[in-house]
Amino acid sequence: MNKKIHTSLARWYIAAIAVTMSGTTLAGGTIEIDDTRSVSVGAGLRTSFNSVEDAAPSGSDRSNDFVAESMRLYFSAKVHENISLIFNTECLACGESGSKFFVLDAIASFEFNDAFNIHAGRHLTPADRIEMNGPYYGLNWNQYTIPLLPSDQNPFSAKAGRYGRDDGATVWGSLGKFQYAVGVFNGLEGGANTKDKFLYSGRFAFNILNKEANPAYYTSSTYYGNGGDILTFALFAQSQADGAGTVLEPADFKAYGIDMLFEKVLGKAGVLTIEGEYKEHDVDITQGMLNDPDCFCMFDGKTYFFTAAYLIPAEVGFGKFQPYVRYTKNEPNSFFLESDLTEVGVNYVISGHNARINLNYADGDANLTGVPGNDGNAVTFGIQLQI
Repeated sequence: MNKKIHTSLARWYIAAIAVTMSGTTLAGGTIEIDDTRSVSVGAGLRTSFNSVEDAAPSGSDRSNDFVAESMRLYFSAKVHENISLIFNTECLACGESGSKFFVLDAIASFEFNDAFNIHAGRHLTPADRIEMNGPYYGLNWNQYTIPLLPSDQNPFSAKAGRYGRDDGATVWGSLGKFQYAVGVFNGLEGGANTKDKFLYSGRFAFNILNKEANPAYYTSSTYYGNGGDILTFALFAQSQADGAGTVLEPADFKAYGIDMLFEKVLGKAGVLTIEGEYKEHDVDITQGMLNDPDCFCMFDGKTYFFTAAYLIPAEVGFGKFQPYVRYTKNEPNSFFLESDLTEVGVNYVISGHNARINLNYADGDANLTGVPGNDGNAVTFGIQLQI
């Protein structure tokens, strides 16, 4: 049973590291048309070398693989003082024979004021911080080691969205240091959802210290001290009636939790960052569903993680070192076994999230499926670039 679910999802584990992205676009270059209209373009790349214990074809040797994890092209156009068109692409299984580019975001953005704005089209569903970060704005390299939400399930089948995106509409804004985002989306289409019901999602964050500065309602897990002192707590939730299971055994899907980010600038002593999250998935999965190959079966249980990092103030070469440690735990309610994972690593920060190098060592069996993988260790060396 566990093996069945794990096998069906493991083949896209590396590709799914590129689940989401914090900023809607990065203005690598901008062409001004007139006072109110412009076009911007940008790009992002994450590539890595991975060595995983007992993962070679022999089954008893370390695998050694270079992986193009993510390649993105960002486009945005200002068509009116208050209206923008955002179009981003992602390369799925980039570098492999079956790789292809697909639409990541296709957003009509109406930005009226701080308190009230609208995104319509294919865009991020409001969720927890790590899903709003995406890999490009996370702190550690492998942040997706806890079960993810419906729009982050298998990107090859994309039954309920892809890479954290779905077709729908979101109202978002801020009132002082309070930030909100509430949306309605297609969610699971077909399968168990024979009545074509919507998925509802929301995120509500309060900035106790400095207000986080990000595009729209997106997030980051570190600002490398550039955002000043930060302490933010957020509540998030998603639900869809008949959003899981099978045609014969539909099940309601619910998920909710809380996340926290604390970042303290220690003057000339560097920057301390602490991040944590607790999340519950409520899905009434049965043995019959698990035996159905067409089941949209999701994790049912509790998950949490804790991350601590320290940005060393001294420059070495043209960057700074940021060592970190992260612990993840997945505790299912039934059918599944518990899993955990510890990642110890260091970022070499050259230009914030636009240019960094990472080296990390991970040990454990937790992954984004919620089903324990091979209990072993992995070494990853990664490079991230954006413009």
